[in-house]
Amino acid sequence: MAMCAALRRFSSNFPAVLPLLSGPARVSARHTGWRAFSASSRLEEALRFTDKHEWVRVEGSIGTVGISSFAQEALGDVVYCGLPEVGTKLQPMEEFGALESVKAASELYSPLTGEVTEVNTELTENPGLVNSSCYERGWLIKMTIENPGELEALMDEAAYEKYVKSLE
Repeated sequence: MAMCAALRRFSSNFPAVLPLLSGPARVSARHTGWRAFSASSRLEEALRFTDKHEWVRVEGSIGTVGISSFAQEALGDVVYCGLPEVGTKLQPMEEFGALESVKAASELYSPLTGEVTEVNTELTENPGLVNSSCYERGWLIKMTIENPGELEALMDEAAYEKYVKSLE
């Protein structure tokens, strides 16, 4: 409530969008038509995608990698995640692991050049997180980003959505 009161004082544009706030304060200009203050943006807006359906979210010099909602839906219920060891060095589009589901298996490809710094160990016991929370708790690896310029070759959300539609 205090956050809502502070936001009302912050901008006269907010009364129209305050009902949209839930949980952490976030307002997306895409949905309101207004350029607005944002304590946190939608997760997908910060993602870059490969044509193999991996995504990367950049936080400083670390990229968190996962698979897209489209990929996890196509794969079905994930039952096993084969992920690399910390310290593995990767090149763009190099295979780094695999996901297995009840109906298929799919290789995983690195979106960037870097070194694996962390593996989501929670997926060992609960691989279904890839399905239920692919952009949050179902991430696969974290890696250093050795060449930030490689991000420009990846698709933003709008380009990825257009790419997925072209596959249908």
